Amino acid sequence: APSRGVGVRRTLRPHGKEARVYTVFLAGGIASGKSTVARELSLRGARRIDLDQLSRRVLVPGGACLREIVAAFGTDLVEGETGELDRGLLARRAFSSSEAARRLESIELPHIRAELARELARDTHPCCCVVEVPLLDRMGDVRGLADEVVCVTCPLPLRRLRARGRGMDPGDFDARAARQPTDDWLRAHSDVEFANDGDEGELLDQVALWWDAHARRGWSCGAADAMGETHA
Repeated sequence: APSRGVGVRRTLRPHGKEARVYTVFLAGGIASGKSTVARELSLRGARRIDLDQLSRRVLVPGGACLREIVAAFGTDLVEGETGELDRGLLARRAFSSSEAARRLESIELPHIRAELARELARDTHPCCCVVEVPLLDRMGDVRGLADEVVCVTCPLPLRRLRARGRGMDPGDFDARAARQPTDDWLRAHSDVEFANDGDEGELLDQVALWWDAHARRGWSCGAADAMGETHA
């Protein structure tokens, strides 16, 4: 299993070479602490991209992705005057069955991948770009854009407690968590794990170890491999 902070990098797949900037996919379930990690990395100098926001961008009125969705799921998904998507209606139709959900993903993912690739290609950031990924298990070949995948894990009961402390309804939390990959799945498909089963200071200490190890070696694809060899 990966150690905390720096972690053991396992060669699970060929990492992407399309982006000039070193690209980290940051994954984690609801109330896992993923946003805390992303915020800390941003403060340390990383560029931060929220894939949820980017996925909304590809659904602009008149865009190619929205046209394909309308063709697949119905013209009444779009408000006549504004061309805006009725997201609630789309969700009800797309998640009515696993087949419909897969159909939606097959339409959206190529557009999300292309948009992310464009975003990364014009990035001249000196160190790295951190992409917050809410559903790593549904990213398909989009994961090929990442040089490294980092996950934030936290026991489900603790996540539920933290979410409730932020005012989230427990039933809503359970429903959302059930649609997300488990911590075991994330560990198996990530290079580095930040274990968030302590306090925030302990989590940020892990982030600091990981960041400092990269900073010493330089932000490059080979640097991540060297880290894995050093800390295996």
